[in-house]
Amino acid sequence: MNGSDKTDRRERILRAAVQEKLLEPETALLAGFIDLDGVDETVTSLHRAFPDSLRVLHAFAAKANCLVPVLKELRRNGMGCEVASAGELAQALEAGFEPEHIVFDSPAKTRTELERALSLGIAVNADSFQELSRLDEILATRRSRSRIGVRINPQIGAGSITAMSTATTTSKFGIPLEDEGNRQRLLRTYRDRPWLTWVHTHIGSQGCPVDLIAQGIAKAVEFAEEINTHLGRRQVTGIDIGGGLPVNFDTDETTPGFDTYVDHLREHAPALFSGEYEIVTEFGRSVLAKNGFTAAYVEYTKTAGGRPIAITHAGAQVATRTVFAPDAWPLRIEAHDPDGRAKHGRSVPQDIAGPCCFAGDLLARNRELPLLDAGDLVVVPDTGAYYFSTPFHYNSLPEPAVHGARVDTDGQVTFQLLRPAQADHLMPALAGR
Repeated sequence: MNGSDKTDRRERILRAAVQEKLLEPETALLAGFIDLDGVDETVTSLHRAFPDSLRVLHAFAAKANCLVPVLKELRRNGMGCEVASAGELAQALEAGFEPEHIVFDSPAKTRTELERALSLGIAVNADSFQELSRLDEILATRRSRSRIGVRINPQIGAGSITAMSTATTTSKFGIPLEDEGNRQRLLRTYRDRPWLTWVHTHIGSQGCPVDLIAQGIAKAVEFAEEINTHLGRRQVTGIDIGGGLPVNFDTDETTPGFDTYVDHLREHAPALFSGEYEIVTEFGRSVLAKNGFTAAYVEYTKTAGGRPIAITHAGAQVATRTVFAPDAWPLRIEAHDPDGRAKHGRSVPQDIAGPCCFAGDLLARNRELPLLDAGDLVVVPDTGAYYFSTPFHYNSLPEPAVHGARVDTDGQVTFQLLRPAQADHLMPALAGR
């Protein structure tokens, strides 16, 4: 699906949502929408990017959108699930993922969490030497069918967003491969633990160029080869290459694609395609971001210092990263009339503000858009991952409803409730006054 098709489908979904009162200026002021057809297409493109000759599990990073109905859709599309907490593990199991299709990553796994994962046969990537010692203690008293690996940090540097770069010299994630003594210590670690059969790495996500990601993965693949050569046996049989494909937030075009990612891997890590290793990926944002959008009503408009301001119901509670780090996480804003039709006309620089009670709650500053009026709708594209699915509960603002949408060949839209709106717990108390 090209960019213009995605734009048209988004407006079709928006207008249908208004008609069905999924958006309504008194009772449904804000909602998130996921284009389920778009999700299907994206997952298909991910599967097709990797050769059929390889054994690959594409494990969706649950942190990107942990709504159980969404995880169920991804499972039906043949994906596994990568989890980073006990809560995400519970959601993955509720969504029906088989334990052997779940990967447990976290830098702070508790003994109880490890014991449960190992008892279920869930893959575990150890993040530190201390965690490996804890695994030694647990496995001394029980057997497990879990695939177990070590997360290494190839220390290749940062992308343009430091907070999203996990392969810096001092990253909190993984065992730093180039720190003095660590390479030899890791080789001994694998030698002494025949149950260590995987190597894991994750270079970063948004802001990390594809070539940097591929170079980091290449170092992990080279280290897997080094382990097997050093031991004189193929002990490492799988490589978890993480996720991190960056998303284009500037337009509706999906660039870079998974095929581009694979091309870079072929260039830097050809051994990954030898067929000798199982592969796990952990994509999250790149699967869902461009298949979701947020829509909210404009409640009021005003002018301050000569600049128009639209006060909307979408702010830090659903766009936390954009509000607190606008330079790193800018989002597009689209102006629509109350019926959901795109507004046209002369663009005017204006601020798009949210409802939270602090001055910095702005989705966009001085953004040129057709002048917004009270009762209009603003649409925030590319928010299918990390935005409305993981709300920030500032001012006790309720979580918005999230709806899945499908569009048939006749253009008819059908909706599926993925998360109901959170009831405002203050309303009964206020009504009784």
